[in-house]
Amino acid sequence: MDRISGLSDELLVKILSFVPTEVATLHFRILSTRIFHYLRAPVIEKFRLQCFYKSFRPEDINKWVGITVSRCIRELDINYFSFYHKEELAMLLPSSLYTCKSLVTLKLTGHRLLVDVPRTVSLPSFKTLLLHEVTYSTEDSLRLLLSYCPLLEDLVIGRDSDDHIRGIIIISPSLQRLTLPIDGGASYSNEYVIVTPSLKYIKVENYAAEGFSYLVAHMPKVEEADIIAQNQHHLEKLFESITSVKRLSLNVWVNEEEEYMYHDGIYFSQLEYLKLCISFDYWLKLLFRLLQDSPKLRVLKLYVSCDDSRKYEAGSWNNDQSSVPECLLESLESFEFAGYRGRPEERDFVSFIFKNACRLKSSSITAPLYPDEETCSSTET
Repeated sequence: MDRISGLSDELLVKILSFVPTEVATLHFRILSTRIFHYLRAPVIEKFRLQCFYKSFRPEDINKWVGITVSRCIRELDINYFSFYHKEELAMLLPSSLYTCKSLVTLKLTGHRLLVDVPRTVSLPSFKTLLLHEVTYSTEDSLRLLLSYCPLLEDLVIGRDSDDHIRGIIIISPSLQRLTLPIDGGASYSNEYVIVTPSLKYIKVENYAAEGFSYLVAHMPKVEEADIIAQNQHHLEKLFESITSVKRLSLNVWVNEEEEYMYHDGIYFSQLEYLKLCISFDYWLKLLFRLLQDSPKLRVLKLYVSCDDSRKYEAGSWNNDQSSVPECLLESLESFEFAGYRGRPEERDFVSFIFKNACRLKSSSITAPLYPDEETCSSTET
């Protein structure tokens, strides 16, 4: 018998009396059905359920969720994985969840959870949605659910190879924050459509797939972007959509000799902060292009990890004063270089920054974080 089941009703009541009535959080490994007796509060604002064991019966979870919905739930967080019974069918959540007028935040995690959008949906208060490795009942389930969320602001999607959808369609006039994998790898997706005109923050992970179609509409209000890319050619479509960005974190892992980065005309007129992690030999081409296209850049943070075997050839930018990016002459105030190894191109670039960054206030140069290497730093004011 588990510890919870062994407690008397009187003791359980006393324990629960110290828990705020607006919060119902269940972390028990094995839950007795007696929990029904303690879901009597007229209002349950938050309900969190973590279940990883077969002792959690789907019918019980369904009832618990139904009860919280009837108690004007505002935040619902369910984590339901089964490590030993993957052959079992996904659990259908109560249809009342999709007509909960008080629900503001919904977080669903686990392949045992089935997102099955009914014909009648009404979520007038809904603002935050997290769907991580869930199972969708049909190809159109995600798009349909989003279409019924007129106030949705924050969307996080995590994929699983067996989630039953091949295309990701996100059309939301109200969405402000989006975290999304675009990979075509484990999830086998072959179509992406993103139409989010009010978006302010976007995070794209594993942007590496070949042979898929995608449409990313212009996002005129984006202020911050966090992009992980394994193919620089795919950056172009995203760059076209986020030209208003003010803060950009870009992680590029590729090793191609081609000079092509992104087409002319893409201009980051508002970019002030750039964090760039690059792992390919021709990193200077992408970096210098970004500096040229970011006239208001104030902060540059750089980390480079690439092969030492390639023969370095200095570019014309190193000797041509007319090619100095405007941001170096007018706005750059802070420069950080992490992972500095003293290679010729690195020395040239650092010298180029110090020579031309007229408004530089601080700089930091650090070696790779290996136990047998020392870290060096320099600061200018």
